[in-house]
Amino acid sequence: MPNPVFQENMSILEKIFSCITFVFDVVYRILLTYAKLVLLVIIAIVSAQVFSRKFIGTSIRWSEEVALLLMVWLAFISMAIGVEKHLHIAIEMFVKPMPQKVKKIIEKINDIATMLFGIILVIYGRNLVAHTMTSTLPATQWPAGIAYMMMPVGGIFITYFSFLSLFNLEKYRHPELEGKSIFKEAK
Repeated sequence: MPNPVFQENMSILEKIFSCITFVFDVVYRILLTYAKLVLLVIIAIVSAQVFSRKFIGTSIRWSEEVALLLMVWLAFISMAIGVEKHLHIAIEMFVKPMPQKVKKIIEKINDIATMLFGIILVIYGRNLVAHTMTSTLPATQWPAGIAYMMMPVGGIFITYFSFLSLFNLEKYRHPELEGKSIFKEAK
């Protein structure tokens, strides 16, 4: 049975990269499953609130606050997904007619800018969480900092995916965690 983390013919440095990406990929797959559950919970909460208000005549006091909190979490997870799949904003109209070498340079500048954005999310997200943990949300009385907990998590994965793209290290990722074939051929 092949080793899911690395192949026999890899160098020590390649094995290290493969191990690091394996850990990130496992955590990321858990985060994706979590995002799916969060979306289902948001739908259930909002549906229950609409049903309660329309047919019972009362409102669920905490529903709007919890749904909003979960939407903020989902937004930061979605940003990381967009960076992984290269779905983030790009203006191709100006880049398309340029020579291939210029396109590669612009792509690397984009990776650096995206990575810096991820680092900013990590640093300021951590600070925001730390500074808002002492205040509470009005309906649930939960610490306000939990609303921003996904900000540094999303920033970590945005930085990770940008780093892999910048240095062409995506070949060390583990697509078998998504059920795809093990060790696709490098492009």
